[in-house]
Amino acid sequence: MRLAVNIDHIATLRNARGEQEPDPVVAALLAEKFGAAGIVCHLREDRRHIKDHDLARLRQAVTTKLDLEMAMTAELQQIALKTKPELITLVPEKREELTTEGGFNIARHYDVLAEYLKPFNAKGIEVSLFIEPEKKAIDLAAHAGADMVELHTGAYAQKKLDEVRAVELNRIREAAVYARSLGLKVVAGHGLNYLNISPFKDIVEIEEVSIGHAIIARAVLTGLEEAVREMLRIIQ
Repeated sequence: MRLAVNIDHIATLRNARGEQEPDPVVAALLAEKFGAAGIVCHLREDRRHIKDHDLARLRQAVTTKLDLEMAMTAELQQIALKTKPELITLVPEKREELTTEGGFNIARHYDVLAEYLKPFNAKGIEVSLFIEPEKKAIDLAAHAGADMVELHTGAYAQKKLDEVRAVELNRIREAAVYARSLGLKVVAGHGLNYLNISPFKDIVEIEEVSIGHAIIARAVLTGLEEAVREMLRIIQ
């Protein structure tokens, strides 16, 4: 299983003082050096953490895979087409939320989604949709032209009782198997940390996990090298 590291909260820390450090690009390069298979950043409409100049510099610096998380807007479509990340991930976005809440509502946006994705398909930029682990959402993602789905693991991460968490984990496992049967690549993310990630290494259909907050929070105490390497030890 591969690890993609989200460096948004390096920018959050930098922005708290309005200064230049810590630099999310330096963090991305270090994460790659220590074993990350990709770098994730979310260019939000309100630019609360990653800024446009960060994205441009990340595109120049990242040599593994750059995954740009973004809302389905015309502005961000143009930015993504100009930047040319290896992958874009469409996520729902509300300005008042602290972090992304729930999966992308494909049913609501399906009529315009396929057209929105065509320019990315034409430029060879892979498309992932951040969705709930549900068959209907997976079907719609495949029909709309997505290459990949990122299964939302938030419900699993929030459960405290082992038996309830096991139900959510099985739902994710079944969704991953189904998505792979349709030819989609499968990754997973949201709320995953050092304590709850271990069962995912046994879901062979999930080829990558995307983790940000847990790694950056651990890095504050142990350093980024140890934080990334420790996560890799668990999932591999």
